[in-house]
Amino acid sequence: MYLVVGLGNPGRDYEKTRHNVGFEVIERLAEKLGASVNKIKFKGLFGEGTFDNKKVLLLKPSTFMNLSGESLIEAVEFYKINIENIIVVYDDVDIDVGRLRIRPSGSDGGHNGMKNIIYHLQDNKFPRVRIGIGKPKFDMISHVLGKFSKEEEVLIEKVIDAASDAVLEIIKNGIQSAMNKYNSFDAGKK
Repeated sequence: MYLVVGLGNPGRDYEKTRHNVGFEVIERLAEKLGASVNKIKFKGLFGEGTFDNKKVLLLKPSTFMNLSGESLIEAVEFYKINIENIIVVYDDVDIDVGRLRIRPSGSDGGHNGMKNIIYHLQDNKFPRVRIGIGKPKFDMISHVLGKFSKEEEVLIEKVIDAASDAVLEIIKNGIQSAMNKYNSFDAGKK
């Protein structure tokens, strides 16, 4: 069993913002799995599907970004999910728009949602898929809560698709295979 958690902020005001790419990957995964993420459970929107004969739980925390761990930990404790079977998908300002990075573990990298998740899990050894949203030109808050330009939207659509495929690759063939396949992905070159 796998738990895939996409980070973002709930509500219409935050739709299609840079900070919500994790939510968009969850929606794309749901489409690919024929699942719906519409149950209110674990302080978030929840759904489940099956891939490669494994149960895949999908979660979009409704706690707002900085408290994402509160939602995730409820699902982890309810289903008794192994730490290495938790996959977190989120935005990263240190990666260019159009790119993604997969890692088996690591620090929070200054991301408040990840900081809260690591705090609640008391561990950082879980896979993560980081989606590039580019560095802010001015202040961080208006950047992450801002929308993508028309040019960036074209790239981000491709990255969301690649990130959802990368999650499925982790589930089917493991983190190393996903890293080999997707860490060199560049939406601008395809």
